[in-house]
Amino acid sequence: MTAEKLLAVMFLSREVAHRVHWSTKGPGSFSQHMALGDFYDGIVDHADKIAEAYMGRYGSLDAIPFMEPSKAPTKDNIDDLLEDHMDMIEEGRYEACEKDDTPLQNLIDSAIELYLSTLYKLRNLK
Repeated sequence: MTAEKLLAVMFLSREVAHRVHWSTKGPGSFSQHMALGDFYDGIVDHADKIAEAYMGRYGSLDAIPFMEPSKAPTKDNIDDLLEDHMDMIEEGRYEACEKDDTPLQNLIDSAIELYLSTLYKLRNLK
């Protein structure tokens, strides 16, 4: 996975989270609405920090590709979609930048932490 694709996955996560955030309604939806709002705001900041640090270390990035979700995001599957995206990031992180580039790897860890805390909120706070 290239750094550009890693960032594209984060942008896709933001997009699907934001769309489901707007569609939440009914009993138990407030916690999902809030968790997704925190996520889509936060993941953009993480992607920006990763991109800037990457360019500081390696130079410019190529164009960030547009990605489509594997299935239509809904309030019933958003946690699974975000987990799939997180798994993609975890699996490709050492291709995107060197394993011993600890500043960049720490930034990726922080993004993964946001995914994990969001998954907890989506699955346990209803």
